[in-house]
Amino acid sequence: MNEKQDINKPSLDTLRHSASHIMAAAVTELFPETKVAIGPSIEEGFYYDFDRPTPFSIEDLEKIESKMKEIIKANYPFIHSTLQKIQAIEMFNKKGEKFKAEIAEGIDDENVNIYKCGNFEDLCRGPHVKSTGQVKFFKLLSVAGAYWRGDSKREQLQRIYGTAFFTKDELKDYLTKLEEAKKRDHRKLGKDLDLFSVHDEVGGGLVLWHPKGALLCDIIENFWKKFHLDNGYGLLKTPHIASQELYAISGHLETYSENMYASMEIEGKPYRIKPMNCPGHLMVYKTKMHSYKELPVRYAELGTVYRYEKSGVLHGLLRVRGFTQDDGHVIVSPEMLEEEMIRIFNMAIEMLKIFGFTDLEIYLATRPKEKFVGEIAKWDEAERSLENALKKTGFKYAIDEGGGAFYGPKIDIKIKDSIGRSWQCSTIQFDFNLPERFDIFYVNAEGKRARPFMIHRALLGSMERFIGVLLENYAGDLPLWISPVQVVIANINDEQEGYCKDLLEKFKRAGIRAELDDRNEKIGHKIREIVLQKIPYIAVVGNKEMESDSVAIRQRGNKDLGAMKVDDFIKLFESKNVAGINEL
Repeated sequence: MNEKQDINKPSLDTLRHSASHIMAAAVTELFPETKVAIGPSIEEGFYYDFDRPTPFSIEDLEKIESKMKEIIKANYPFIHSTLQKIQAIEMFNKKGEKFKAEIAEGIDDENVNIYKCGNFEDLCRGPHVKSTGQVKFFKLLSVAGAYWRGDSKREQLQRIYGTAFFTKDELKDYLTKLEEAKKRDHRKLGKDLDLFSVHDEVGGGLVLWHPKGALLCDIIENFWKKFHLDNGYGLLKTPHIASQELYAISGHLETYSENMYASMEIEGKPYRIKPMNCPGHLMVYKTKMHSYKELPVRYAELGTVYRYEKSGVLHGLLRVRGFTQDDGHVIVSPEMLEEEMIRIFNMAIEMLKIFGFTDLEIYLATRPKEKFVGEIAKWDEAERSLENALKKTGFKYAIDEGGGAFYGPKIDIKIKDSIGRSWQCSTIQFDFNLPERFDIFYVNAEGKRARPFMIHRALLGSMERFIGVLLENYAGDLPLWISPVQVVIANINDEQEGYCKDLLEKFKRAGIRAELDDRNEKIGHKIREIVLQKIPYIAVVGNKEMESDSVAIRQRGNKDLGAMKVDDFIKLFESKNVAGINEL
């Protein structure tokens, strides 16, 4: 029997939104000069934006938490009332709360909702818990900058983030997960493992890959290329800039210009840095006539694109301005759509599994309520095809109502990492728009021109973001097959130097990405430093190993495999160095 739902219990969103009001009440009581902006609940907690001349410190957060506990202990009721809009504007202006007055001015209704807890009154739609005493388990987490209304030309505010849960154990589990996430932060790992860096002198969101990081990219990209060639794709390369005319044809100038960089003039003609690969792929398709017998035509490109992101949202490899997109476009006839969707979906699942991701969330994103192109009947037909394809895969999925792109419905795949976080990864998108705009066609069985359908698909997303996810998922302990350095040879003293150099060459000939640490340091010190670099295997060589053509192997995770013949180790290595084997 199912448990009865407690209809009197507030939702987690309601609890967290109420916590944001309690936080604002505490802030305004402790720091009366502070002005309040907005304070919603979000996926993993809540925040509130404040206008205060002095930055909030860690000590301030501790004071705010203490004051929140006082407000919670007082158990003030959340009292709802309505005011005429003009009265609310006057009230907030009188208090000097210009942000609240501005929000009230933008409300269409004649009356607005006010919620009060203790002495704090807020403009808010609600709902809230009955009283502050219901918010028992919370924690303030961090402070960040935020522009009012997300506009960089407006006031810079301070955003305090927090979270709240119904139980002490839920809060404890979440805070433990946050601590684990900090240890796995790909930005720290990128620095510690010498993989990549970002510099103000180069520009925010523009990544410099160091030798090991560039090698990691190359390993993944080479695997990606072979995987696509094996699955019937033709590889393309398109330029980093193109005539602005191309993006006028595609519609990006009209619908995406705020994410594109300003034009540059070459010989009197405007050009743009590439934000998308699809226009170039369609121009390749248009270079010759295509018969129905050739379809589907499958193109793929690891194409570097550039998109404008505000500096406040840039985040290591996860949110950048220049990135290499795992891109592909498939031109199909209408009757092929469902079968090709299943094929692409299965490709995505297979590739994610190879990288170690098997816990997936799948969504069918349908037609947006307002801005979309194409006839509704065609949308319905495309959505049915996508849903039929998903049903045939046997995977569970959810409907993301209205979550489709303006040009067509899509299938989104989110992966869950080793600590339970979800990451948007693969996407398979149907497109009504570009085939029309570029007037692409094929010759059907009757010898007539017919309009094909187009599928956009990315299996990994951007390479930068995917590598960031990989680093955090594995906490830097990358699977052997993609580790930039797989084995480090460490000699005990100079007597083994010649043997170790010969061993290094032998490993390289066997396809092992190996390095030699022949520094004049104690072996214990060498091993400690190599361990910190998260190298899968350390091959220690002393006189005993040199004389017996052996190596003493230490495996990542502090596992001592003992001494073994060099050829035996190479066989062991080869058995583990296989795409899809993600544990040593």
